[in-house]
Amino acid sequence: MKTIKKSIEIASTKEHVWEILIQDHHNRNWLAIFSPGSHALTDWQPGSKVVFSDDSGSGIIGRIIAHAPYELLEIEYYGMLNNHAEDFESEDAKLTNGARESYQLTSKDGQTLLAIECDMTEDSFDTMSELWEEALLKIKELAEEG
Repeated sequence: MKTIKKSIEIASTKEHVWEILIQDHHNRNWLAIFSPGSHALTDWQPGSKVVFSDDSGSGIIGRIIAHAPYELLEIEYYGMLNNHAEDFESEDAKLTNGARESYQLTSKDGQTLLAIECDMTEDSFDTMSELWEEALLKIKELAEEG
């Protein structure tokens, strides 16, 4: 695994950026960058299951391991979703086991600095790194719209 590390300054409050990250009607807009129809099924509470699924029924399954509103959200992955079925045994599913993704928000000069870290397999690293660039720009756009 390699870790993607990226950040972006957003002219908005941490509270509003947080809403863009976790509220379904907002996050569908930026999650779709990774795959059409992507959305999160979860209540975002510590220990809760989270399933990121797309229009094809593919996705990734994890658990919320840190949830500090307006500050930190961290997910640990342990499975895949294939054709709407949970998969914990395939090689792809085993590769995701223990991978983490985090979102950290800090205030900086009246703006919000959003920093993400995302563990990725070697063969997906470059593609996902580029997609994260697009996703962060979309999060910024959504948060700065109002």
